[in-house]
Amino acid sequence: MSSLYDKQEDEVQYQYFPSEESQGRLLCIMGNDTHDGSWNSYALAWKDALPYNATFLEGLTFVSYNHYNYDNIWHGLSAVVPFISWHKKERCAIPARWILYHWGEVRRGMGTWLTHLMKATFGGDIKVETFDQISGPACFERAVVMRHNEGGMSKDSRLGVYDLLRCKARVYCNVSLEGRGADVNEKGVPQIGMTMFMRTGARSFRNESIVTKIFERECLKVDGCGIKIAYSNNLSFCEQVSLMSSTDILLSPHGAQLTNMFFMDRNSSVMEFFPKGWLKLAGIGQYVYHWIASWSGMRHRGAWRDPNGEYCPYPEDDQRCFSIYKGGRIGYNETYFTEWAQNVLSDVKMSKMEEASKRSYMKQKLETINCAC
Repeated sequence: MSSLYDKQEDEVQYQYFPSEESQGRLLCIMGNDTHDGSWNSYALAWKDALPYNATFLEGLTFVSYNHYNYDNIWHGLSAVVPFISWHKKERCAIPARWILYHWGEVRRGMGTWLTHLMKATFGGDIKVETFDQISGPACFERAVVMRHNEGGMSKDSRLGVYDLLRCKARVYCNVSLEGRGADVNEKGVPQIGMTMFMRTGARSFRNESIVTKIFERECLKVDGCGIKIAYSNNLSFCEQVSLMSSTDILLSPHGAQLTNMFFMDRNSSVMEFFPKGWLKLAGIGQYVYHWIASWSGMRHRGAWRDPNGEYCPYPEDDQRCFSIYKGGRIGYNETYFTEWAQNVLSDVKMSKMEEASKRSYMKQKLETINCAC
């Protein structure tokens, strides 16, 4: 597909077969090598002139050709977002199968989290074609090829995609679609859900009990605030969706688990923590959760970066230090954390009170909520 230009409609870059650009020809693919993409090839052919040994596959096929893998939840999500945008634009068209390429190599499936998200979005099992039962070329009745992530999509397009994913995931997991905006307790005070989404091992808190006590203390000072401590490595997909759906303020170290933030209601808050060394050495990718927050309608409330960390024998701005700092554990600053929590809680409480004043209108509006597809 490298010799063909992408179309760009609604700012999603893609190729569609058959089309005017392909002169009405179908996409055909041959090869299922999982280690050397040069053994996998493609060609275009007219439907009435397919290779003699070709297998014709009916229906719509999604072909993902990406440099991100499909196991890491952030990388996998980035790869599929353009397909969701196209699906939404094309009257909720459902693929009969997916073909996954990573650096030109065939991948045999998606990670568990991404598989559940796609099952939720498309309403059924996800078939990943690996060509194990096909000896010659496979030619597709219709195919959509994505070679880019969500780059180029407008903010409104991204918001629409994340709204759809949030809605579909909540339906799939039997979580209320009403959202938390107008929730109040028995005193009529807005309820605020604060969640500390913890990691074990790399980029976990060095003094976890102290850190949790700081935020628990500040939460308890605010009427209506409740705090949960959860670990990203022992929750099912639906448990993560349910947890995020009850969260207004998410606190977590930098890591793939933060991808779950888009399951929160729009305008929810994110507070992020980094080990030493990331600001100077990690590159632009360290801001990925700022980006997801913006794309999905969340509010990123900043990041705390630990000034202390593991010893590196080289100058601190030497790239060789990053292998030491990357998975470092995170300390704490009680004064900073206290003030940070107070500011975010105060702002969220004020927003919640404004929303609670519109409660009857919101309830009436929410009764009509349906997913876009």
